Amino acid sequence: MTDKIDFKKSLDSYRAKQGEFRLVDVPDLQYLMIDGHGDPNSSPEFTGAVEALYPVAYKLKFASKRELGRDYVVPPLEGLWWAEDMESFTTARDKSRWDWTLLLMVPDWIEHDLFASAAQQAAASGRPGIDDVRLESLSEGRCLQTLHVGSFDSEAPVLDRLHHEVVPAEGVRLAGKHHEIYLSDFRKVVPEKQRTILRQPVAPA
Repeated sequence: MTDKIDFKKSLDSYRAKQGEFRLVDVPDLQYLMIDGHGDPNSSPEFTGAVEALYPVAYKLKFASKRELGRDYVVPPLEGLWWAEDMESFTTARDKSRWDWTLLLMVPDWIEHDLFASAAQQAAASGRPGIDDVRLESLSEGRCLQTLHVGSFDSEAPVLDRLHHEVVPAEGVRLAGKHHEIYLSDFRKVVPEKQRTILRQPVAPA
């Protein structure tokens, strides 16, 4: 039996500092994914998506330990966010217009057969939404990221600076979906203490 792996500690892409915008090369990673639309603060769809991801994630973790002898810490919840008008993230903050994909990273040694078995076991509980969870790789490559401490609603000035100051200064352009990594459990941590990595894929300008 190998030691339990904590990807927050072993992957550089899970590291960020408040007030520092850092270029990082994110490796291709695979995730449990589920899609949705609308305001995460008021949408039952968002809550249901979170509740569908975790049973599959823990079934996979236990199966990996039991069948493969490889144990790991389930990584933090993540989300991809986008809208037809990306200014809705930095100015209007009209969350009703947002689309999202929630993510939980799983190790590269997890193959589709193991995922399918874990999803089937999780679905047996009768929890809705599990059939919508999929296993898929995400390729982001070069990204700019920083650590935000505070509520989600206070992200706007940080994103505005990222989009309009940091990105041009680095000689790059926006090239993918806004990505958030929730280092704090927002169901338990008060908003002013929440720690979130804000990531933006970029490409040469």
